[in-house]
Amino acid sequence: MGLTVGSTGKNAQDSQLVIQKKSPEDRVIALAGNPNVGKSTVFNELTGLNQHTGNWPGKTVCNAQGTCIHKGRSYVLVDIPGSYSLMALSAEEEVARDFLCFGGADAAVVVCDATCLERNLNLVLQTMEITPRVVVCLNLMDEAKKKHIRLNIRELEKRLGVSVVPASARSHKGLDRLMDRVEAVTQGDAPAPRSVKYPQSLEAALALVQQPLAPLLEGRLAPRWTALKLLEGDPVLLHTMAGFLGFAPQENPAVAEAIQKAREILSEDGMEGEALRDAIVTSVYQVAEDVCRGAVVYEDAKYNERQLKIDRILTSRLTGIPIMLALLAVVFYITIAGANLPSQLLSEGFLWIQEQLTAWFAAINAPVWLHGVLVLGVYRTLTWVIAVMLPPMAIFFPLFTLLEDLGYLPRVAFNLDHTFKKCCACGKQALTMCMGFGCNAAGVVGCRIIDSPRERLIAIITNNFVPCNGRFPTLIAIISMFFVGGSFFLGESVLSALLLTAVIVFGVLMTFLISRLLSKTILKGVPSSFTLELPPYRRPQVGKVIVRSVLDRTLFVLGRAAAVAAPAGLLIWLFANVQIGGVTILAHCTSFLDPFARLFGMDGVILMAFILGLPANEIVVPIILMAYLSTGSLLEMGNLMELKTLLVQNGWTWLTAVCTMLFMLLHWPCSTTLMTIKKETQSWKWTGAAFLIPTLTGLLLCFLVANGARLLGLA
Repeated sequence: MGLTVGSTGKNAQDSQLVIQKKSPEDRVIALAGNPNVGKSTVFNELTGLNQHTGNWPGKTVCNAQGTCIHKGRSYVLVDIPGSYSLMALSAEEEVARDFLCFGGADAAVVVCDATCLERNLNLVLQTMEITPRVVVCLNLMDEAKKKHIRLNIRELEKRLGVSVVPASARSHKGLDRLMDRVEAVTQGDAPAPRSVKYPQSLEAALALVQQPLAPLLEGRLAPRWTALKLLEGDPVLLHTMAGFLGFAPQENPAVAEAIQKAREILSEDGMEGEALRDAIVTSVYQVAEDVCRGAVVYEDAKYNERQLKIDRILTSRLTGIPIMLALLAVVFYITIAGANLPSQLLSEGFLWIQEQLTAWFAAINAPVWLHGVLVLGVYRTLTWVIAVMLPPMAIFFPLFTLLEDLGYLPRVAFNLDHTFKKCCACGKQALTMCMGFGCNAAGVVGCRIIDSPRERLIAIITNNFVPCNGRFPTLIAIISMFFVGGSFFLGESVLSALLLTAVIVFGVLMTFLISRLLSKTILKGVPSSFTLELPPYRRPQVGKVIVRSVLDRTLFVLGRAAAVAAPAGLLIWLFANVQIGGVTILAHCTSFLDPFARLFGMDGVILMAFILGLPANEIVVPIILMAYLSTGSLLEMGNLMELKTLLVQNGWTWLTAVCTMLFMLLHWPCSTTLMTIKKETQSWKWTGAAFLIPTLTGLLLCFLVANGARLLGLA
C-alpha cells in the first residue's frame, strides 16, 4: 500500500511524496546526513534490495525509499538528500528540511562521520530543533580507530540528549543496535535533546513569539523552531509551512504582533537579515564545538597528515591537472585494451545466432522482406550496439566508480573549479562532465547537483562535448587506422590511449569555451559559490563497486540505447533497401548531401550515417560501410586494415579522418540524451539549443579545418 504525505494546501497534489508502506503499522524513518559520511551505505545495508527510487515532487532531486524488518516490525527508510545544513541554500537542503518538518517521519537517523564529528553536528543540532525523535549514527568508527580518534559515546549522548550509536556500516557493525534505538524512539521513548543557546536578544525574541504560537501549532511543529523561522522570514519555507498547517501562522493577529515586537528587539541589537542568519549559524557551531570538547580526543595529532600530503600533490596547480590527465589516459588504455576481445566474441556469438535465425526464417518460408526487416535490420543493429557498447562500458564504469569510491572525483572538481568560475559556470560541472564519459544522458541527469538553474542549463547544453562510450569506438578506430596502425600491440594501444586523451582534452576545452560564450550571451549571470568537501580517501569496496556500476550504470545505459537502436535498425534497413527509380532511398540521400558535406571535409555517406546514427552513435561506422558497399544491411569488416582500405578506396584521406573525428566529438547528442534533456529541462527550447549548439560548433570547426588545409595545400 502507499501512504501519501506532504502539504495539504492549495498545491498539495504537486508536493506530495508517496511513502510505500506495506501496512499502517509501518514506521517511517528519515535518514539524513552530510555528503560522504556513508549514509547510502547505511541505507543499503539496512534495506538490501527492498528499495525503489524516484524524484521528490516538483524537484529534480532523487529520493530513495527502502524497507527494513527489525524484530518483526517493518520500517520504511527514506534516504533524504545529503546536506551540510537545513538552512535551505540548495534544492537538496530544501528537500531535506521539508521532509523532516512536514514529511510525517516517526523519527530521524542522522548519520555522522566519526572522523570529523564536529563538522557533522551542525546538521544534527538543526535536526534536533525540528524533532526530538533523533538517533545519531556515528558511522566509520573503524576509520576513526585507525586514525587514533577516541570518542566517548556516553558523554556525547549526555551532551546531546539523544541516542548516539557507534557503527561501521560497511561491515554491518552497530546497525542492529541502531535499529534498537530507533525502535525505542518510535515507541514513545522520546529523548530530551539539547537546545541551541542563541544570543540573549534572540532568545528574548523567540520567547515572545512562542507564547501565542504554541497553541496554534497543536504539536504539529516545534514551537521554538517555528518561531525562529518566522523571524528569519524565508518566503519559500513560510509558503510550504502554510500549506502544511492549513493557515499562515504569521497572519494570526497575536503572532503577527509578537513578530513585530520581536523584530524590534533584534533590530536594537543589530540582528537583521544576514546578521540574524550569521548569529544563528555561529551559535550552532559554538554548541557543536562545546559538545565535542573532551568527548572527542585525537590521540595522534598527525592522524590526517598522510591525506594532506596526498592532497597537496593531487590538488596542486603544478601536479593536479597532469595527474588527472595521466589517470584519464590509463583508464582509456585499460578500456581500449580490455574491450577488444569481448567485443569480438560478442559479435561472433550474435553472428552465429543470426545464422540460426536466417535458417529458421528460410525453413518457414518467410518473406524475404520480413527476414530483412527483423533480422538484417532490427536484430543486426541491436546486436551491433550491444557488442560495441557493453564491453567498454563494463570496463569504464567500474573504473570510474572505483575512483568515485576512492574519493578522487571531488579532487577533479576542485582542480577544475577555478577554470569553470572563469567561464562563469559552476565547479560541480566537472563532476557532471566526468559522468558524461560513460553516458551523456547520465551526465545530464547528474546536472541535478548544480543548484543554480542558469549554471545547470550550461552544464546540460555543454555535456555533449565530452564523448560518451558510444563515440569511443569510432574515435578509436579512426585514430588506429589513420594515425597509429591497424593492429593492437601494446605500444599501439598506449599511443591510441594518448591520442584519445588528447581528443578528450580538446572536448573539455570546447566545454570551457562554449560555457563561457553561453554565460556571456543567452545565459548571462555571475557564477555561484558552493561547498565542496574533500572526503577522506577510503579503500574502495571492489565487489560492491563492480555490482553497483554494472547494475546501476552499465545495464541501465545499455537498456536505454537498445530501446532506441531496435526501431532505428528498422528505419536503416528501409532506407538501404527501398528503391525509388531503381536507386535506394539511402543512395538518394547521400547524393543530395554530398556537395554540402564536402564543404566540411566529409562526404554525403558520412553525413547521412551521422543523421541515421541519431539513436545510437555506435552505428555510424556500420552505416558508412553499408552505404559504400551497397549491402542493404549493417556489416562488420574483418579487421581495421580492411576497413581502412575500403575507406581510402572511397576517397578518405587524413583530412577526412580528422573532420569525421571532429564531427563525432562535437555533433548533436544522441536521441536518448535529447529525451533526457527534455525531461530534465521540461523545455523544447533548451532541448533544441542542446541539439543546435554542438552541431553548429562541429560544422564550423570542420569547415575551418577542411578549407584551411586546402588553402595551405595540405590536402
